[in-house]
Amino acid sequence: MSETALPNEDQPTPSEASTNPAPASSGRSGNGLAILALLLGAAGVAAGGWGLWQVRHLQQVNQDQVEQVRQLNQQSEALQAREQQLSAQLDSLPPASELEDRRRLVTQLQGDQQRLSQRLETVLGASRKDWRLAEAEHLLRLASLRLSALQDIASARALVEGADQILREQSDPASFAAREQLARSLVALNSTQQPDRTGLFLKLAALREQVVQLNVLAPEFKNDGESLFGLTADGDGASRWSQWWEQISRYFRIDFDADKNIKPLLAGQALSQVRLALSLALEQAQWAALNGEAKVYTQAIDEARSVLLGNFNKDNEQGRLMLEQLNALVKEPVTVVTPDLAESLSAVQAYLERRHLPAEEAALRQPGEKAQEATP
Repeated sequence: MSETALPNEDQPTPSEASTNPAPASSGRSGNGLAILALLLGAAGVAAGGWGLWQVRHLQQVNQDQVEQVRQLNQQSEALQAREQQLSAQLDSLPPASELEDRRRLVTQLQGDQQRLSQRLETVLGASRKDWRLAEAEHLLRLASLRLSALQDIASARALVEGADQILREQSDPASFAAREQLARSLVALNSTQQPDRTGLFLKLAALREQVVQLNVLAPEFKNDGESLFGLTADGDGASRWSQWWEQISRYFRIDFDADKNIKPLLAGQALSQVRLALSLALEQAQWAALNGEAKVYTQAIDEARSVLLGNFNKDNEQGRLMLEQLNALVKEPVTVVTPDLAESLSAVQAYLERRHLPAEEAALRQPGEKAQEATP
């Protein structure tokens, strides 16, 4: 309708037609129509593109909405299934009264379990104390055995100290009597000197190694005066008689000191027998030193000394030094009077027996006895 109206609007009025020429008015009208047609075509194309975009956008929105609807349907179905499951679980649950009864039973069970745990801890604690006290008694038995068998003062002291430490950990006033007796035993052990048996054994072993090196020195004749019978050479050399006398004096000599004891020379098998006898005597002394046999030790040292005195002269340096060492070793103690731990062991055993007395018997005990045990 607008296209039909436009030509009418562009038509000249009768006054304009009379004033303007005809060719100019017709050219302007043709250009305006062309421009108007182009504008209308562009507007139509734009309107068509916009409409197409709107259609596609609407389709995409529609697809998204369809997907959302589908997801919502799935969620709704899942919620319905969950609701049905919860409903089934609620139907299977017991009523509120039964739940209250069960809650009360659980509370009671927890209380019983706690009391049982406390009783178990008490029983285990008492058992641990009994085990420790039994260990203290065993340590005292070991200490007594070490003293009687090996006379080992250091080990016995350590064992008694361990037993006293166990009684101290108990923090029980009733253990005062036992600890008092253990203190007396410790004082007795500390005042007893431990013999150095290992040192004696090693010293005797060193002397045995020196036995093999013992040799008998041949006596030499020393003439401080002139040669016998005046057998001296004239001039600057010795005569044939003096040389002969020097050679023969190596085998015998004349000594006018009758009271002087001269040992015969030992050589070969006789010297080996003397060395063997001396080595056996020292070996016997070693055994006696390790085993604490004082009598055997003294006899073995005396036998070794007699072998040295009977077969070696006093001017023999090796024999004299070994004799001096044996005289020093014979004074070393190899045994010791050990204290008796029987009273300490009896006191600990009595304390253990009192701990295991029944409650009724413990209640019937005299008050004076309780006060004596509890107060130091």
